[in-house]
Amino acid sequence: MDRQPIIVVDADALVAQINHNDVHHRKAVDITQALINVNAQIFYPITAIIEANAHVQRIFNSTASAYGFARLMADTSAQVVGVNKQTLVDAIKYFDPQTSKKNTLFDCIVAAVAEENEADAIFSFDKFYKRKGFVLASDYFLKS
Repeated sequence: MDRQPIIVVDADALVAQINHNDVHHRKAVDITQALINVNAQIFYPITAIIEANAHVQRIFNSTASAYGFARLMADTSAQVVGVNKQTLVDAIKYFDPQTSKKNTLFDCIVAAVAEENEADAIFSFDKFYKRKGFVLASDYFLKS
């Protein structure tokens, strides 16, 4: 690779990384290691962090776990991407009123952030992104 790959992280990947019982945990750990190995530039949309935090609070039934996760994201050198009105406008083109209720505006914002930053892949296990023309990090890094 001539340059650092640019990767945008979705909430499901964040949850899979920290939840050992998640069906995608092992793959998330492998992808994370691949990201480290290539020194990828990783963007975390603030909305993905918020969505993952709410999920952590619910699945672990622990505000303390959610707080710890929020502190970790705030205290590390993670590249947190803010969402502004233009990001929302860009996200709307990925939002289909006829789509599955599982494909939310959160997903559309991740797609918009990926587009805005010319990402090489999205770190997610959600096929929504493939249907919208994006490459998943698992396909980008774990070619098997």
